[in-house]
Amino acid sequence: MCTVSFIASHNKQIITSNRDENTLRPKAFQPKKELINNCNVVYPKDPKAGGTWFAINEYNMAAVLLNGAFQKHIPEKSYSKSRGLILLEIITNPTPVFHFSLMSLETIEPFTLILFQYPLLLELRWYGKQKFKKQLDATQNYIWASSTLYSQEVIAKREKSFYDFIKTENNLDENSIVNFHSNNHNDNQNGIIINRENKMKTFSITQAIFEIEHTLLTHFDLFENSKETISITQNTSNFQLQ
Repeated sequence: MCTVSFIASHNKQIITSNRDENTLRPKAFQPKKELINNCNVVYPKDPKAGGTWFAINEYNMAAVLLNGAFQKHIPEKSYSKSRGLILLEIITNPTPVFHFSLMSLETIEPFTLILFQYPLLLELRWYGKQKFKKQLDATQNYIWASSTLYSQEVIAKREKSFYDFIKTENNLDENSIVNFHSNNHNDNQNGIIINRENKMKTFSITQAIFEIEHTLLTHFDLFENSKETISITQNTSNFQLQ
């Protein structure tokens, strides 16, 4: 939920996310398919709150969460619901963007949500008082970082590293993208993968590959050094991002 990239390459769209967390937080359950609101959805589950930072559904749609919106905020003592549960509520709603526009979020911590269903790529942000929506070009490449963990200077440095990788990588595919997301770039504090004195670490890397008839989700648990892959077949029913 702390570093997310979107890459369009070789007639595929690939979304990859690093989850950076406090090492005292329990690690997530391996991804599995669940039926929520009559929608099949695949996601790794956070055992603490029951939500997630990365989910795909049977309608070839993905939702990926980052903590914070545009800049670092001062957290409240408590919130009414986990942002990971908000993600699941949105991606399993038949009209996700419209549902976001109607949701009451005043007691929810600020977040950024990346939503994708070809050809639409959207940023949805909640900043504590106001909602924001931005449509992006799904033929381009993007990287995001959590505003709660990284300064604007660090975010700009990571963006440069990402676009340098895009320019120089000869075989831009899911494997090379995972390799990029697995690299600390000689900086344990602010690299793409982090280890801040064993207090804040990258727990996992999750990736979704979107093709014509199905979506493939792969979850790399960096603590257990394990890999889980689940494919979900596309449902052609009318379930539109907006």
